Amino acid sequence: MTSTKKLKLEELGRIDIETFKNSEKIPLVVVLDNVRSMHNVGAIFRTADAFIISQIVLCGITPQPPHREIHKAALGATESVDWVYEKDITTAIQNLKHNDFQIIGIEQTSNSQNIENFTIDASQNMLWY
Repeated sequence: MTSTKKLKLEELGRIDIETFKNSEKIPLVVVLDNVRSMHNVGAIFRTADAFIISQIVLCGITPQPPHREIHKAALGATESVDWVYEKDITTAIQNLKHNDFQIIGIEQTSNSQNIENFTIDASQNMLWY
């Protein structure tokens, strides 16, 4: 049986931060509003880095980098992924709508649409929150 080992960040063969920042991004912005968990915020940064998304907008009480707990989960993605803080989510969404972003909300409610039945227009800029 072959054993496996977790690779260190420098062993992953990732591009450097400057190259990442200058690379073409998926026209997708993720908005986090009042997310309390620093681990979850870091995980979103790590996911955004992996999918090369355009930006993260942190709103309300969502913790912001730099913070040890966010950095621990983000594995360096807070340095590569563009992010901004906007106190009020309404202002953040209005700004993105003004820049022609399609607004898509993800939530579990009684009238939610099953994500398996959801299609998006990939030619549009998108905002997920």
